[in-house]
Amino acid sequence: MVNLTLLEPQTNQPLQNWQFLEQSVIRIGRALSNDVVLKGYFQVSRKHLEIIQVQEQWQLINYGTNGTLVNDNPVKQIILNHGDLIRLAENGPLFRFELEVASTTNLPNFKNYPTEPQPKCDHRNNLPGSIFCIHCGQPIVEEEKFIGSYQILRTLGKGGMGITYLVWDKNQTNQGAPLLLVLKEMKADMIRVPKARELFEREARVLKSLAHPNIPKYYDFFVENNRKYLVMELIHGQNLEDLIRQRGAINSERAIEWMIQLCLILDYLHNLQPPLIHRDVKPANLILRNLDGRLMLLDFGAVKELGTSLNTRIGVEGYSAPEQYSGKPCVQSDIYGVGTTIVFLLTGKTPMQYYRYEKNKYEIDTASIPNLSDKLGDVIKKACQPDPSDRHQSANELLESLRACL
Repeated sequence: MVNLTLLEPQTNQPLQNWQFLEQSVIRIGRALSNDVVLKGYFQVSRKHLEIIQVQEQWQLINYGTNGTLVNDNPVKQIILNHGDLIRLAENGPLFRFELEVASTTNLPNFKNYPTEPQPKCDHRNNLPGSIFCIHCGQPIVEEEKFIGSYQILRTLGKGGMGITYLVWDKNQTNQGAPLLLVLKEMKADMIRVPKARELFEREARVLKSLAHPNIPKYYDFFVENNRKYLVMELIHGQNLEDLIRQRGAINSERAIEWMIQLCLILDYLHNLQPPLIHRDVKPANLILRNLDGRLMLLDFGAVKELGTSLNTRIGVEGYSAPEQYSGKPCVQSDIYGVGTTIVFLLTGKTPMQYYRYEKNKYEIDTASIPNLSDKLGDVIKKACQPDPSDRHQSANELLESLRACL
């Protein structure tokens, strides 16, 4: 029997598993005819590789345009051994290959850790950047650090408000695997700033009230040592800003498909009572989840309930609607963010490069965007009108306009 486990590339956390009892040929790729279908991974070819049984051995043959790596080494054809790590394309999905003979002895024993003692492990032969060891299942850290019950595994980012960590809640598991979460820490000096405290606490309160498959789940909010902490679901994937900067602009069909998903999220937020305005729609806050290719909307630090005081000026140059800079956002402000995000996805350039001053107002010059259809150009132009009343009046209206472009 062959066991293939899809791993989160950095943490080695199991995401999905396939077992093949009697099959002698295993095909992996994006096409639906494969035995393992990877829909959301665009660096993976339609027919990327085959794993073929040759007598008592299993041979991997690469067909992928972007290549295949086994244990971090590029290969065209190779005999696989139990425990080998197979990566489809550089920075692509990572699989662990296992055979029935040893599958029950060498798997990371997540369920037993940390309640049962683990044998000493030197964590050798893990891929660079791994967080959990493929042999013992324990975190690979220089020293143990905890905030509450959460063990810090890695610092994800630092900003003026505080620090964001990748953490492991050792008291919870996800189907036997470690439950990895994001912990946002608000600095002690920022707690003394009323507006900073308001935004941080509002993000926690709002996330706790939301229930949508494209929005990270809320887990916890607590205070320790005069610092405030928000804990939420970790999304394995890449944000659209990084993705486009690494791989280049995408075609309009894919951009439209992603933005339709975004419109569905915004439609949910805008139809809550009271309606919620995200106020920070941009590629950096949109993550394409590795597991299923679903688009996730992040960072609710700027979210605002319509009908409450809206005097805080929050905006990102090139992406935010004009009314946000005067502290008067509305649901159409998020529509504007969708339009400018499409411009970035299609060009790989900041939308600021396409603004033109005409007729006493700044507008997106869609005529200067290469390979843009007239229909999609009209949608972008309307979404990015300076006056909110001239834009699509709802996320659902924008969604239908985008669908008509497919």
